[in-house]
Amino acid sequence: MNPLRANRENSNAAGPRAAWRVPLLTGTLVLLLVYFPAAAPLSSISKGAPAARLAPVRPLEDRIIGAWRLVSVEGNSPVRKIDYDHPGGLIVYDRSGWMSVQIAIHGERQPFAKGNSSGTMEEKADAFDSYFGYYGTWTLDPAKETITHHIVDDTYPGMRGKDNVRWYEMPDANHLVLIPTEDGKGGTINRKDATYKLTWERIR
Repeated sequence: MNPLRANRENSNAAGPRAAWRVPLLTGTLVLLLVYFPAAAPLSSISKGAPAARLAPVRPLEDRIIGAWRLVSVEGNSPVRKIDYDHPGGLIVYDRSGWMSVQIAIHGERQPFAKGNSSGTMEEKADAFDSYFGYYGTWTLDPAKETITHHIVDDTYPGMRGKDNVRWYEMPDANHLVLIPTEDGKGGTINRKDATYKLTWERIR
């Protein structure tokens, strides 16, 4: 049999698929060579890729961010007389830079005898004197070991726009000690002389 005729018959016997297999494989090989040159190993391609830009790591801020409950108060405020009696409270530091704090000076606070909207002057005064809070933004100064609360509004209107500066200590990951820096005379007390401390525990 004529060899050329035999090859033609074999090709026809393979069916129509045989007609596009060779060009398809050839086209695929060309694409692979274009996108993955043999002369450029995978390691060199990886080395040439730009490094991802990572967000700055702020481990100290991350340790402080969260909600903390008041567990103890030591000493007396040099700014104003506060008669703490089984106090409770909550301080929150938000990742966006906002904070708020609420403190019930007396653990047992009496409700108004005739309802919330009918308190006497004495009842209202006692309620005001036994509770305070404020909110604002916060910044951290690791070099000075201070947290500054930039007050937006406060139980005491005169505190609006002022800063409360606190030394901080973290004896462990779940406790935060805040030490007010004010000396009650418009200045700053020496840290070694500061005895007024509030200890907070992270709320899990």
